[in-house]
Amino acid sequence: MEQEMIDWMGLASILAAFFVVAASPGPATLAVSTVSAASGRKSGMIFGAGLAVGLAFWGLVAATGLGAILQASTHLLIALKVAGGVYLLWLAYGSARSAMRVAPEKPGLDSHIRPSEKRLFARGLALNLSNPKAVVAWMAALSVGLGADDGLVGVVLATLGCALIGLLIYAAYATAFSLSVIMNGYVKFRRWIDGMVSALFAIAGIALIRSAFARS
Repeated sequence: MEQEMIDWMGLASILAAFFVVAASPGPATLAVSTVSAASGRKSGMIFGAGLAVGLAFWGLVAATGLGAILQASTHLLIALKVAGGVYLLWLAYGSARSAMRVAPEKPGLDSHIRPSEKRLFARGLALNLSNPKAVVAWMAALSVGLGADDGLVGVVLATLGCALIGLLIYAAYATAFSLSVIMNGYVKFRRWIDGMVSALFAIAGIALIRSAFARS
């Protein structure tokens, strides 16, 4: 029985490519930053954990070849894009409501902004599960260094490594945006920040829905 060889250079290329994709600004990083600034590091970490699990799910889909099937299936891809767009619009609505509320006196004290830990995790999970760009990012990263001769061990290492990178990136965002200076600034300019976040989510949601019905 032949022993599977691991292409460490290829694995490093995959991890580097995925880091660039995952660390770039997007709905997930915007959401974890806002949650952390509003409710603190613990809330941001829990939300980020949900994002990471959703990201890992799409990694499994991409690594097993189901991602290619999803991209080839027009109806499935349209449904996923519409679902993702609607969820982003829901997040935009939530941010707009937050912008209209009376500001708390101190950081992290707004009970409406700080939901339960289960809801925070579920929201993060739902955000990345409804993000069709996640599987595209995974497939792009895996294609950089994953060859046809790579065995199951290589696929598992690449998937786990990318999932860990995603978790660390979300944790870094949560830590940075939960610093006292950031949280104090959020309280002071909360309505402006939430209003801008609402607009960004709305733009991303509308663009995603439009792309679902755009002709190739």
